[in-house]
Amino acid sequence: MKKIEAIIRPFKLEDVKIALVNAGVVGMTVSEVRGFGRQKGQIERYRGSEFTVEFLQKLKLEIVVDDDRVQTVVDAIQNAARTGEIGDGKIFISTIDSVLRIRTGDRDSEAI
Repeated sequence: MKKIEAIIRPFKLEDVKIALVNAGVVGMTVSEVRGFGRQKGQIERYRGSEFTVEFLQKLKLEIVVDDDRVQTVVDAIQNAARTGEIGDGKIFISTIDSVLRIRTGDRDSEAI
């Protein structure tokens, strides 16, 4: 099993969610996060004054899937989240050793 973590722009969440549902994903976790990468923040204006927002608001999606579904899910996220501009985000893939569903005691693939 693999855990896919995707950092995306907030306004792309609905597009990504639809793409993931169409790819057969049955669950995910979404968190609001802040950070910066190559963008290094952005300059905003408020009442005529400029100020720099160093940490940009993003969303982090976490999805656990079987190994054979990883590329399908990654492709769905990448295609739905892409705008072609700096700041589109990143996708991280990690190995998951085990999953346990608390309510039923199901393990691994049965638990996701």
